Amino acid sequence: MDYFAHDTAIIDDGCQIGEGTKIWHFSHIMPDCVIGEKCNIGQNVVISPKVVLGKNVKVQNNVSIYSGVVCEDDVFLGPSMVFTNVTNPRSAVIRRDEYSSTRVKKGASIGANATIVCGHDIGKYAFIGAGAVVTKTIPDYAVFVGNPARQMGWMSEQGYRLEFDSSGSASCSGNGEKYLLENGIVQKLIS
Repeated sequence: MDYFAHDTAIIDDGCQIGEGTKIWHFSHIMPDCVIGEKCNIGQNVVISPKVVLGKNVKVQNNVSIYSGVVCEDDVFLGPSMVFTNVTNPRSAVIRRDEYSSTRVKKGASIGANATIVCGHDIGKYAFIGAGAVVTKTIPDYAVFVGNPARQMGWMSEQGYRLEFDSSGSASCSGNGEKYLLENGIVQKLIS
């Protein structure tokens, strides 16, 4: 094995797990999951069948990642956050053929106890605050908080708030990288 799995972790058949990944106590990785290199899967995590995690994904304790979810590289999933995969669940109605997909793009962070309602993608380097309930697609670099989640600003790839001037320009206070806001879309400028 090129990865670490605690003795209490359960890893079902057909999973691909990348080199350097760590899977901790009482976690269950269900069939046909793909987990990239250098991921960290905390305690009591459930990863349902066919979930895909990119490289360096950090999954904190007590997280449920249901079928239909794809997390790209460098995603952070805070403690006890959860994804859904059906918008109208009923105990007596089987809806496995109706799962909706959710993509969490590169570098996005989702805070503790947040809920991501299925079918709504999270943009790259977006930041979802603790306890937020996401009910719509989130743009790249956006900061969303509350229930239902509402946009409160923008954030750099380094995790610093972006303050745009009247021309739509902003600099990251962490590393000085430049960003441009045009028509509600933020992009990092390449220097």
